[in-house]
Amino acid sequence: MSDLNFATSPINQSLTPERKIELFTQMVRIRRFEQAAAKSYAAGEMGGFLHLYIGQESVAVGTISLGGADDHYITAYRDHGHALAVGMGMNECMAEMYGKQTGCSKGKGGSMHFFAPDKNFWGGHGIVAGQTPLGLGLAFALKYQGKDGCCLCYLGDGAVNQGAFHESLNIASLFGIPVIYVIENNGYSMGTSQERSSAYTGCLAQRAEAYAIEWDVVNGSDIYEVRAKTQIAMDRAKKESKPTVLEIDTYRYYGHSVADANHKKYRTPEEIQNYKDNYDPINVFRRKLIDEGVLTEEKSDEIGKAAQEEAVASVKFAKEAPAPTIPDISTDVYWETDNNTEASKIGHHFFA
Repeated sequence: MSDLNFATSPINQSLTPERKIELFTQMVRIRRFEQAAAKSYAAGEMGGFLHLYIGQESVAVGTISLGGADDHYITAYRDHGHALAVGMGMNECMAEMYGKQTGCSKGKGGSMHFFAPDKNFWGGHGIVAGQTPLGLGLAFALKYQGKDGCCLCYLGDGAVNQGAFHESLNIASLFGIPVIYVIENNGYSMGTSQERSSAYTGCLAQRAEAYAIEWDVVNGSDIYEVRAKTQIAMDRAKKESKPTVLEIDTYRYYGHSVADANHKKYRTPEEIQNYKDNYDPINVFRRKLIDEGVLTEEKSDEIGKAAQEEAVASVKFAKEAPAPTIPDISTDVYWETDNNTEASKIGHHFFA
């Protein structure tokens, strides 16, 4: 199917010019946020790991843009894009990476553990494929409660080889669970190419056939295609209570994490530049919107400037925010102790 077909698919035809600008703005905001975070990390102002989402923005924005009140989201450790796409603020996210009390996880989770239960966003998980059975559980709960929703569970191409993922596929198929597993395939499992890390014939998503699960491959540089194909999977989940595996081809500009110093050695500079020049999801969408008469060069520049200012402001907020105190170590660990329940009075919850 051509680009024109995806742009004119019903789910994309329903987009107003204003909504298209919103989606474009979300993608730009994610990139500016990530660039600001990378600068802070390089300056030694953050600890832990930092997995940047630059180059993959259309995946989170495109899929999450289809969500309703009873749709839920869970992802791995490259989670900043999804967090901003569900509506989390730059301030709470940046403060979390700075380890501050005003962070979304009160400074205890860092880059890999953003959460916003009020927005149906359940993380942010540092264990490879650890989120896949949790996404299955979220979707099972929706079915059990009779709600018209599904769970979008994101994972990287490296996670498809983990046992927990395959166990999740088995249960999803057997019990008819409305979960959509979104493989964000950026081609490299940390520093190992897909060809060297995974055994497959046509693509990774094709493994779903072994579990009698529907699958598809998506061009991640085109947000219209992302939305069109994800909508099919969401309809399948909600109307038929059946799972889907979507493999969205994408690319990360930087290393697996900022600590990945060899990312220009296992990938050629030409490969990285080719993606930036021809497949950058923001530039691709920008050109489409200009061609449609929805966006102008001037408006695009304004959006970029505003996003940049917002990102810079979030860094200032994070730097000035209060750090957690020593007593904060024992809060938000157990529900029982925070709420002084009967269970909190039995046994030992913390070491002295």
